[in-house]
Amino acid sequence: MDKAQMDKVVQKLVSRVLERHMENLREELTRSVLEELDRERDKAGKPGSAATDGLFKAVSAIHAVTAQRDVLRALIDSTAPYSGRTALFVIKGGTATGWHGHGVSDSIKDFSLDLTALALVRVLNSRQTFAGSSSEMDGKFISQFGGPADPACVIVPLILKEKVAAIIYADSGHEQRGALDRSALELLVLVTATWLEVTAGRKPAGREAGHESDVPIARGAAAQAGGSFSDPFAAHAPAFSHATAVTADVERIAAGARANLSGISEEDADVHRKAQRFARLLVDEIKLYNQAKLLEGRKHKDLYDRLKEDIEKSRATYQKRYGSTVAGSADYFGQEVIRSLAEDDVVLLGSNFPGYTK
Repeated sequence: MDKAQMDKVVQKLVSRVLERHMENLREELTRSVLEELDRERDKAGKPGSAATDGLFKAVSAIHAVTAQRDVLRALIDSTAPYSGRTALFVIKGGTATGWHGHGVSDSIKDFSLDLTALALVRVLNSRQTFAGSSSEMDGKFISQFGGPADPACVIVPLILKEKVAAIIYADSGHEQRGALDRSALELLVLVTATWLEVTAGRKPAGREAGHESDVPIARGAAAQAGGSFSDPFAAHAPAFSHATAVTADVERIAAGARANLSGISEEDADVHRKAQRFARLLVDEIKLYNQAKLLEGRKHKDLYDRLKEDIEKSRATYQKRYGSTVAGSADYFGQEVIRSLAEDDVVLLGSNFPGYTK
């Protein structure tokens, strides 16, 4: 028996064992979640409410299916009582593309988020839920799909194998008094992530295998987890491929420099690329820890005055590492400050910004 045949035999045996235990796993997970909800309800001294009963049904609906695409669809469908609209975006290859939603049009599947938006930067860096104003969400999303009647929104990361594989955006929708229940949404996303990991080792067969090929979570997460992890978003691609704002802008910013890279050694070109990435990281860190100042600075067109200490510290760090290299004359850090902090409008930095020209 050759290795390929042996692998098939092993996979078949593993699948058979997992199939045998799947029902027990489903029942145990559902029971644990519902018991925890019962304890919280008892602490509050409240009888079972319609909302809590609804959560019971939602958790059961997610655990009732094992095909990964069906689990994710059950998640989105289950959020309907707890948000006016919901959209799931797959994080893959530096992009965040729409996969499925409720309360939004099918064009969500063609939409890519700007990952430099403040709310998204916070979620991706902290891997924690963002609850705040939709004004901190990608402006293009609000422009295309409309803002919610209530400006509040929630963005929950779906984490698999310690990686943010997707994000779930939710708000109250266009109707007044629309629902937006952060706790319920976080619970459903957590239940989904847990169930996806439990079912990841189960080898799909027959009709269910066809379902899996239609499902899009970043290949990086799967690779990090090892060969046994089945990536539910591996085949995902938007109907129309969008480059993220990050990629597009970096390409544009570095266009002049890269035009000259063809005439230099690969070693020097690599230094330029590393300098660009380092500049982006430094500026992303400034954005992450100064969101209030960033919003006020853009509004009053004095970003540099408000963020001067952070900008100059980061500039010094950048110069120390790359100032004396072949990339030193390109000033990728200054370009990134204009692109990312000021959204390509140097006027927003104010007249005190070095090199400011109106």
